[in-house]
Amino acid sequence: MQNNASTARMGFSSSLKHFVKASPARMALILAALLFLITVLINPNGLNPTAIGSIILMTTLLAISAAGQTMVLISGGIDFGVGSVMSAAAILTTYTMNGQNGHFVQVLVMALLMGAAIGAMNGICVVKIGLPPMIVTMAISNIVTRLQYVFTQGSPSGYASPLFVKSVTARIGGVIPFIVFYAMLIFPLVLFVINRTRFGKQMYMVGNNRVAARLTGVRVNRIVILTYVFSGLLSSFAGMLGAAYMNTARCQIFDDYAFTSLVAVIVGGTSFSGGIGTFGGTIAGALLMTVLSNALTTLALSQPLRNILNGVIVVLLLILYNRSKSVRQ
Repeated sequence: MQNNASTARMGFSSSLKHFVKASPARMALILAALLFLITVLINPNGLNPTAIGSIILMTTLLAISAAGQTMVLISGGIDFGVGSVMSAAAILTTYTMNGQNGHFVQVLVMALLMGAAIGAMNGICVVKIGLPPMIVTMAISNIVTRLQYVFTQGSPSGYASPLFVKSVTARIGGVIPFIVFYAMLIFPLVLFVINRTRFGKQMYMVGNNRVAARLTGVRVNRIVILTYVFSGLLSSFAGMLGAAYMNTARCQIFDDYAFTSLVAVIVGGTSFSGGIGTFGGTIAGALLMTVLSNALTTLALSQPLRNILNGVIVVLLLILYNRSKSVRQ
């Protein structure tokens, strides 16, 4: 009897891991739905238009910030600078707008240039100097964070323009936030770049085997640098939207997105070792991470305990989503 029970448990565990590996994005959506159901059962008041709209808004913000991270991971790298770039872009947005309409284009150009420059710096240090991506991106992230304090003297400065705030946070029918219109522009563009362009195809080749990619004529260094540039661009744009959501910005306000975006990408099915992944999976992973955060908030636990539970759950998710690829460098 015990042997049968043990065999059944092993069979269930094996089937679960097979399902996760076969369709990680679908598994992320299922887990998100279950977590949301549990949240509603614990607190029925959580099923309201405001809460649903907030989940949509935060999922969209996280998915945009994780879009570039997806490209970096597919190519075999990692970017721990997502959060610092978001925070810097948010500060730049509120400082430049200073509560006045009419500065959106100016802020957009400045933020994107800043994000691209930081991304290029990360990529060049990785491929030209040969430093480990984790060390490089953490070091440059630390520099960006210190510059935030130098620029602001540690105090919030300015506000996002009222029109920009409305373009992100206003609700359609009291439920759907306007940020979905930004998503309707960004998501198809990212999907096109990853799935339909030569750059996207070469990105997967680089992630699978850099030596083989180089032998087939792929300019590996350029592909790697471009993934970091895209990560900087998308992170800075997410920081702008985050500034509109928060209305003001302080130093390191979005720094936790460095870790959260990485987890969202991984639970969405992108391999930590490169060569495997989709942006659709990242969107599902972003939804799961947002619903998880919402569930922990609903439990009304203290912040330290909430952080502990969040860490434990994330570790379990990463174990569940551990994937290996058949082709290695």
